Amino acid sequence: MNKVELLVPVGNKETLYAAIHNGADAVYLGGKKFGARAYANNFTEEELKEAVKLCHLYNVKIYVTVNTMIYNHEVEEIIAYLNFLYENNVDAVIMQDLGIINLTRKLIPNLPIHISTQAHNQNQEQINYYYNIGCQRVVFDRELSLEEINSIKSPIEKEIFVYGALCISYSGNCLFSALNGTRSANRGMCVGSCRLPYKLYLNKEFKKEGYLLSTKDLNTIENLKEILDSNITSLKIEGRMKSKEYVALVTKIYRRLIDNYYQKKSLILTTKEKEDLLKTYNREFTKGYLFKENNILNEKTSNHQGIKIGKVIDLNKNKIVIKLTSKIHQQDAIRLAKINKGMYLNTIYNQKGLLIKEANKNDIIYLNNKDHLNKKDIIGSDVLKTIDYLLNQELNNPNNKKLPINLNFIGKINEPSTLILSYQNKKIVINGPSIQIAKTSPITKERIIKQLSKLGDTPFIINNIEVNIPSNIFINIKDLNNIRRKAIEELLITINSSTKENKYVLPLATNTLSNKSYLSILVRNEEQLKIALKNNIDYIYTPNYNLYLKYKDKTNIYYRLNRISPKLTNYHNENLLCTELGSIIKYKEDNHICSDYYLNIANDYAIQTLKKLNVDRITLSIECNLKDLENIKNKKDIEIIIYGTIECMIIKNNIFNIKHEQAYIEDLKNNKYPVTYEDNCTHIYNHEPLNNINYLPKLKGFNTYRIELLNEGAKEVQNIINKVKDMI
Repeated sequence: MNKVELLVPVGNKETLYAAIHNGADAVYLGGKKFGARAYANNFTEEELKEAVKLCHLYNVKIYVTVNTMIYNHEVEEIIAYLNFLYENNVDAVIMQDLGIINLTRKLIPNLPIHISTQAHNQNQEQINYYYNIGCQRVVFDRELSLEEINSIKSPIEKEIFVYGALCISYSGNCLFSALNGTRSANRGMCVGSCRLPYKLYLNKEFKKEGYLLSTKDLNTIENLKEILDSNITSLKIEGRMKSKEYVALVTKIYRRLIDNYYQKKSLILTTKEKEDLLKTYNREFTKGYLFKENNILNEKTSNHQGIKIGKVIDLNKNKIVIKLTSKIHQQDAIRLAKINKGMYLNTIYNQKGLLIKEANKNDIIYLNNKDHLNKKDIIGSDVLKTIDYLLNQELNNPNNKKLPINLNFIGKINEPSTLILSYQNKKIVINGPSIQIAKTSPITKERIIKQLSKLGDTPFIINNIEVNIPSNIFINIKDLNNIRRKAIEELLITINSSTKENKYVLPLATNTLSNKSYLSILVRNEEQLKIALKNNIDYIYTPNYNLYLKYKDKTNIYYRLNRISPKLTNYHNENLLCTELGSIIKYKEDNHICSDYYLNIANDYAIQTLKKLNVDRITLSIECNLKDLENIKNKKDIEIIIYGTIECMIIKNNIFNIKHEQAYIEDLKNNKYPVTYEDNCTHIYNHEPLNNINYLPKLKGFNTYRIELLNEGAKEVQNIINKVKDMI
């Protein structure tokens, strides 16, 4: 039985140490570029080299995130970076970009690739494709159930998230941040739009407000046995932006439980472990879609909730009075839930007005009212402990992991001594001084063992020492210390000495322009479709299958497929606008297929990849700005969006319980985002259309220019078509 891998997030050196010494089998981290957590501290190239050495010393694998969408001007740099990672012995890279994945397989064929959850991994056809091109592992959509993941049959390794923050939108499909803050989630710069408050309106009537898109945190510990019984390779903890204490605690707990599973011991959390997890970080917990728990939202708050430790019972001008239900300590942090106000406990007073370091359950304590809070605002407020000082002290002082070595010290009279160090499959041999007959005080075997065992702050610990020497001999203690030091130094050099070299030549994309420009339009109802036909639009797309069937005798009508497709149906001789990779793989042989902008295509190598898969027209990502579009060399069969209300998010289930109402959510700036519910998904659209019509003169040479409609009426549709035709 292959033991499941525990994969732990690392955002900096401190969390790397926490992960290693609390039992990680592997870590994932990012460099300063091309990772989907741009705001973590991340690692310079020199720091990455040291991280690889440290991880490999402790037999921990290291995976580097290179999982952003890539633009043409970055291709040379990212391939050089990937080659650097390969030559410096990283165990795998985690990637999203379809073109760069294929390019890397050709230029750096021995570099293992894991397919990021940003690639929207959901169906058998897509997984088969990645396996067939030589990728080692896929990280599945967090919306899939364990049952669905187990049903996908492939030799490829399977990785799932088991703990930490969730995205409300399908990964790789969230454009909220890019459209509203110019900071793309597909570029690692998400602003966390889902963690902000919104108001919901149905038929223009206010329904509710709160953190309507903010998810609880994933916690699968109660179902760990089901996961370990399944065919999952790696269990992934989320959290490259989290603290070293979070990394230490969650790693430590999962390590204990995983080991217990294989030793047929209990998988039940202790009461302390449950409380510690709550105190370290939680937005309330959910088992997630992995175990078909559909209520994954915490609409009350998007903050860390900690654990309840008391209630505010009184307030005056100077002091906040709290009745405790649990112990607190100086330097803890608390939050007053009623007003969402946080504070550190730098000074705590008892009922006599004396400063105290700690207080216990049922005690009444007094805190300084430095912020002049009002009585009516906080009386009765729950008090939440969000940082536990003593817990953090405990977590910051782990029992550092030690690596067992074996030593064999041998020698004969008047011959050089030898120290043989064995570690795993490595053997180090160090020659020492000659062994002499003792003139006065002979050295004992016990003294030799004592000196050779002095490993100090090295990462090693003695497993076994054998001493095979004659009796009544003399060896200088200094010489024993020297050969011990030399053996350890040589072992460290040996562990980290392997280097690789890979030469490559980057193939250049050729410049190709379209001889003729075409116009396409996506319509959502029959009125819009009739206007498109009346205007002789070259290509017409619709996500409405019944509408497609009604008009499919028109050879320019295409059905836009659902991009949430764990199970793909069969189509033959149809016109299809494919929205995810699996459908392209399945339908490419006997249908006419085009690819949509949801595939995040932004460079010529991704274009080449799709052309080899028989895609007739390829739509570029809407995240390509004018400069990015101008940099595309292969424009011949390329489509770009020049007008449309773009979907910000696609979310599993009907999270707002929409039936037939017109719905929208409103943000703090009073922007209104249309919301629809279709095909068991909630769709949130941007509050304003993307409009690049006036830039069309700068965007010549592409094959097709698309108008994407939402709820525009007949007159508005006609005006948009007229404007575009005037500019093409």
